[in-house]
Amino acid sequence: MKNGYSNYLEEQDYKKAVGQMRLQFGEILSVFDMHGLGILIPGAVEELVQVAEAYGQRIRGKDKPIMVKKRLNPRRE
Repeated sequence: MKNGYSNYLEEQDYKKAVGQMRLQFGEILSVFDMHGLGILIPGAVEELVQVAEAYGQRIRGKDKPIMVKKRLNPRRE
């Protein structure tokens, strides 16, 4: 899988960094679990990872939009 950072990181290091970022996002969002919103955390983490990856690619010159692809709140659709 091409990660968009081949000039910066080896694939194994890239996957490790993304995994660490995913864990940190999950920890930040874990506060919502005490309000009964824990079921939404994994989806929110994945969306944050996608936005962070797009941002990283964009600032390194890849023309990639920085946006959330789906709504996280089904009541707002």
